[in-house]
Amino acid sequence: MEIRATDWLSVMRREYLDDFIRSGGAAVKVAVTPDDFSRRRLRDTLSEQAEAAGFRVAVVNAAATKVQLIDRVFHSVAAQMPWETMARAFLAQSILRAGRRLPDDPDDLSLTALAAANDVPARHLHTSVADALWRELYRDYRMSQEFRLAMVRLCRAQLDPDDEPAVTEATLLWLRGELRRISELKRALIFQKVARHNARHLLASLAHWVRLTGSAGLVLVLDIARCAQPAPPRDERDGSLYYSRAATFDAYEMLRQLIDGTDDVEGLFVVALAGPEFTTDPKRSYVQYPALQYRLADEVHDRYRPNPLAALVRIGDGE
Repeated sequence: MEIRATDWLSVMRREYLDDFIRSGGAAVKVAVTPDDFSRRRLRDTLSEQAEAAGFRVAVVNAAATKVQLIDRVFHSVAAQMPWETMARAFLAQSILRAGRRLPDDPDDLSLTALAAANDVPARHLHTSVADALWRELYRDYRMSQEFRLAMVRLCRAQLDPDDEPAVTEATLLWLRGELRRISELKRALIFQKVARHNARHLLASLAHWVRLTGSAGLVLVLDIARCAQPAPPRDERDGSLYYSRAATFDAYEMLRQLIDGTDDVEGLFVVALAGPEFTTDPKRSYVQYPALQYRLADEVHDRYRPNPLAALVRIGDGE
């Protein structure tokens, strides 16, 4: 049974973006669209709604990112985050909570500018701000240790841009999956790369972090239509990614783990957009992967009306 896109988006805005996710909840939804045009339009509208509601938004397309690998998903999300802006926002809030004034230029939170704005020696200010970062950021155990250390480094870079800028740059590369040697992060006390064993915790940490920086939460739009589409002959491919049946099921397992992990995450709304093959393909539909089917199947439902709050909805052709 199908539901109009506008009706579903309206419910998502009212029940999730304006209420549940904003209050710290987490949820995963799957929307099956009839074609590529409908999926792109739904993706763009949802992203616009989320940004207008004060959320950070990341879009990950399975045709460009290997979504069966959660570390690649995290890197793709991290590449879309304004890390320096978020670090400045957190630092500004921390300074205000400490009873200090901010400089007239909101983009300059250096110790020199802060000292001038508060008429205190920079050395004294450095001690109090460092204590606040330790207390409010490093001891916030809702984020993984590596993530906390990375954010401390980015905040310190705002205070003193000349404080080991190479380490700050290596931290950003680490988040985006572009760091070649992990040894470059020894000074930041980070000793392991982002991989499948820690990427899920880092994604949860990011969802918590964006809320600390003043955003309502994180909306992750996953376009997984490519996963259920059979690969064309090699001479007809356009350079984008295609998935074997095993890789498709790995992607479904990644989605299943996101669903099971919602109780451990705050402020994260994952919307997976799929094509019609997701429900109809005899070899690659989600029905072929029972672990995901059991979490999406609507066993008890109205025969005449679609449930917009269901974990899986089918979007109709009309708006």
